[in-house]
Amino acid sequence: MARIQITLPDAFIFTTELTVRASDLNYGAHVGNDSVLTIMQEARIVLYRTLGFKDEISFEGSTGQIIADAAIQYKSEAFLGDRLTVKIAIDEFTRFGFDMYYLLENTETGKEVARGKTGIVCFDYEKRKIAAIPEILLQKLKQ
Repeated sequence: MARIQITLPDAFIFTTELTVRASDLNYGAHVGNDSVLTIMQEARIVLYRTLGFKDEISFEGSTGQIIADAAIQYKSEAFLGDRLTVKIAIDEFTRFGFDMYYLLENTETGKEVARGKTGIVCFDYEKRKIAAIPEILLQKLKQ
């Protein structure tokens, strides 16, 4: 059976650390597959806040983002209290969005925990339709 393979871009634009919480664990006492998406979202929000945005839904006026697709490649377990270094890269800009890549590593051991990719599409929440990437967002991501 073919497995998802995520090839990461060469350069990361942002790094943050997050701690594995009890709510991130599944019945196997390690980070659940669904929680990896939540960890990726938390890191993405920290990135946007670092860039000066309040959240993911208000980059400029009523334009924010939606997730068009997501992929995760699991590499190793993470446990309660583990510190995860999350690195973010951006690639494949289009008029309406871009791809965001994530590398999750155990901060203490350096072991890779997961790789992820989300397709980001800008979305006008008032008009309820896709929108062009706001220039301010584009400039900050390409710095």
